[in-house]
Amino acid sequence: MAGLTIGVVAPAKAITPMHADKLTRLARERYGSDVEFKFHQQCFLSEGHFAGSDEARSLAFLEYANSPDIDVIWSARGGYGCMRLHDEVWERLGPNARAKAYIGYSDFSAVLARLYKMQIGRLIHGPMPVEVNRSVGGEDCITRVLDYVTGRSTDGIEPNRSAHPRVAMNLTILEHIIGTPWQPDLSGHVIMVEDVGEYEYAIDRKMFTLCSNENIRRCKGIMLGRCSDIPENEIPFGMTYEESVRDWCHRSGIEYLGRADIGHDWENKLVVWGKG
Repeated sequence: MAGLTIGVVAPAKAITPMHADKLTRLARERYGSDVEFKFHQQCFLSEGHFAGSDEARSLAFLEYANSPDIDVIWSARGGYGCMRLHDEVWERLGPNARAKAYIGYSDFSAVLARLYKMQIGRLIHGPMPVEVNRSVGGEDCITRVLDYVTGRSTDGIEPNRSAHPRVAMNLTILEHIIGTPWQPDLSGHVIMVEDVGEYEYAIDRKMFTLCSNENIRRCKGIMLGRCSDIPENEIPFGMTYEESVRDWCHRSGIEYLGRADIGHDWENKLVVWGKG
């Protein structure tokens, strides 16, 4: 049986050939011929903050999404840049794009949301190739994803279960796509959120925006992942980030469903969007 071909693109920030080599070696040792990687050369470009120009990143994503030779699209890393992909990318996605899985989190949450709105692909919140270089848990991040996509194990799936469809997103990204063409219909969904590097007051403000949206208010409920690397405020904010999330859910009539095992860390679990 032919192995799985995973195409790696970088719609936000770049990775280095070192990341690609390390990932390839790990996959060869653990999975043999079951997994083959194709790294688009765009992954290694640099233009300011980004992995190449908006056009280069847009064309790379479109090329691999529409390729009949690729089974999975794996976002190389997050950062910022996905929302700058050209609008025509979404208009030009063909039948091959619909058959793929798309994996990533952080900034790539925006792409997952856009594809979910269009009902394209199998969408998975999960670790990304750049994490192979984590000093703690790097290999675990990678094998969690590869075990799942190769069918070896579902142990990496976020353990909370629900009869309702669910999504997992970076809170900042979800806040930023509210009211834009990128916002999918999340009525009846369990929404899991996580974040990194945000002040407690900023998390509170993001929850105001989120919970003010009529569609979000029709969700099944909100689950809170980990918000890590929170900067120290000049004046103590007075609430933890979980207290903020609970408060805004209560104010908005949204059910707070507890904690989710996701976050910007090596323990970040997989969440298959929808009823998956």
